Amino acid sequence: MYDFLIVGAGLFGAVFAHEASLGGKRCLVIDKRNHIGGNTYCEDVEGVTVHKYGAHIFHTDNKTVWDYVNRFADFNRYTNSPLANHNGELYNLPFNMNTFYKLWGVTTPEAAEEIIERQRAIATAPKNLEEQAISLVGTDIYEKLIKGYTEKQWGRKCSDLPAFIINRLPVRFTFDNNYFNDRYQGIPIGGYNQIIEKMLEKCDVKLGTDFFSDESRYKHIADKIVYTGMIDEYFGYCHGELEYRSLSFEPETLDVRNFQGNAVVNYTSADVPYTRIIEHKHFEFGTQDKTVVTYEYPSEWVRGNEPYYPVNDEKNMSVYSKYLDLADKEKNVIFGGRLGTYRYLDMWQVIAEALICADLVVS
Repeated sequence: MYDFLIVGAGLFGAVFAHEASLGGKRCLVIDKRNHIGGNTYCEDVEGVTVHKYGAHIFHTDNKTVWDYVNRFADFNRYTNSPLANHNGELYNLPFNMNTFYKLWGVTTPEAAEEIIERQRAIATAPKNLEEQAISLVGTDIYEKLIKGYTEKQWGRKCSDLPAFIINRLPVRFTFDNNYFNDRYQGIPIGGYNQIIEKMLEKCDVKLGTDFFSDESRYKHIADKIVYTGMIDEYFGYCHGELEYRSLSFEPETLDVRNFQGNAVVNYTSADVPYTRIIEHKHFEFGTQDKTVVTYEYPSEWVRGNEPYYPVNDEKNMSVYSKYLDLADKEKNVIFGGRLGTYRYLDMWQVIAEALICADLVVS
């Protein structure tokens, strides 16, 4: 008999399992995939550390979380500075003076502000994402750098998406390409696997194991369950399916030293089917003779696909509230992580919530 069954060997499950095992608890961690780490899992291809499920750049302002992850790996000084490719033209992200110079040839913040202000729609209460975006950054930036990318990412027209999705857009009137404002940022040297491996050292781990393949057994194998899968699946979709967006990845190993000169390039044109190309070696300043790139394609989630992020619109949140009522009645089950709480969470937030959760229930 275990103290905890942790369903999912991603960040939330691994952090919780680590803290519980430090507290002397017996933990069994299961995952339906054949590897640990969830979406942070990395593979070695031609000596390049490849982020199998998309770019994972660690960033946080939370010193407690930063110190915590640095117990398990050394982090490099990688700074996220993505580019946007619109019909072959390259623009710096986030929107900053480099972007504005490329768009309009302006060299002063005052000139850039004047253009943006002139283009902004006068709308006190934007009704959708399109109106919200234009009210924040004007028409040029919206048309070239937001519209096509966003509609591919969400599979819906911007005019049909709720305004809250982009309540804020980062706009800087400085020549600063650092995407994140967080104090701490980097990539674990050699990838994320080492972090999860160290966290799970004192736990029993079973991979290729689906909780629902023997649900009745797993529900009685431990005193408590920590569940990090989809909350609607746990309850048999009894209130209907929640909507998620999914992703597919097409990696290529290329016999060149440098393909695009940057780790992340977003493709904002609607006629390009993928949203971005990731060149993994640049996460660790690689000098290998070959390179590995991954094309990232968004899609609607259907059963059998991997869910990557929730569609937190009014309709889905109404359904989620019903599942949350059911979850509150499951006294021996803890729901955590992106899928378990139906929220988009950055890695640092997942870790912070797992630490709080473990502190509350491990005694």
